[in-house]
Amino acid sequence: MNWSGFEDLLGGVNKYSTAFGRIWLSVVFIFRLLVYLVAAEKVWGDDSKDFDCNTEQPGCPNVCYDFYFPISHIRLWALQLILVTCPSLLVVMHVAYREAKLKKYLEKEGRDSRPRYPPGKKRGGLWWTYLFSLLFKAFVDIIFLFIFYRVYPSYKLPPLVKCSLPPCPNVVDCYIARPTEKNMFTLFMIVTACICILLSLVEAFYLVGKRCKESMVAPRESHEGPNGNALILKRDPGCLSPSKQNEVKYLKSTQQWKDQARLCLLLVYAIPCHLSPYPPN
Repeated sequence: MNWSGFEDLLGGVNKYSTAFGRIWLSVVFIFRLLVYLVAAEKVWGDDSKDFDCNTEQPGCPNVCYDFYFPISHIRLWALQLILVTCPSLLVVMHVAYREAKLKKYLEKEGRDSRPRYPPGKKRGGLWWTYLFSLLFKAFVDIIFLFIFYRVYPSYKLPPLVKCSLPPCPNVVDCYIARPTEKNMFTLFMIVTACICILLSLVEAFYLVGKRCKESMVAPRESHEGPNGNALILKRDPGCLSPSKQNEVKYLKSTQQWKDQARLCLLLVYAIPCHLSPYPPN
């Protein structure tokens, strides 16, 4: 495995992750993926060969095994880990696209140009991509926990099962290999999945709460006036269209504070434009 490329891949996500996101990555790639690759596959192995029944009737053990194990734990976990990590790859691709776009812009406008978004900050479409990835990861883990619970009630494997399905001649006893060890690994994977769900949801609420707080605080920090009535522009309104610039000047010069809501909208419109190196739409 190319660990340097793997490190670069995770670095693209870590650069834009919060503390919750970094903990999530550690839990997934250390406690879930490595445990799955190193231990879980060896514990399960070829379960169909280790499934013994006290009968020599041809086909009976296979039918009973298929009834009690319709989907293998190993294959379910493999599919779950693939779907859970795919959103992180989506974030990496979005980051790569954004950095390539920034590189082209700097080559065209010069290295001293102001970037559209601060480095390492989730802004614009990247914020929505990151939020979608969090919700998708939590949704996938929840769905697979439900599937496990439906297929294997209480997430437990009994050491002995009784089967009377044809072609079994009567009720036969079938034994599962290493049931205690398998139950321990199943419990470990279930707990780590619940931790990942909690981390993803907490990070999603944190991002939404932070964005709401920024949207409420930014206008207050950008404008102030005497006795809280006047609104004074602290940022350059040059990125506004000429008609909107004239409207701002008129409202400020005539002291028409009844129109402060209109002036506030104009100034807030100027804030994202001020941070952008591109001309306004």
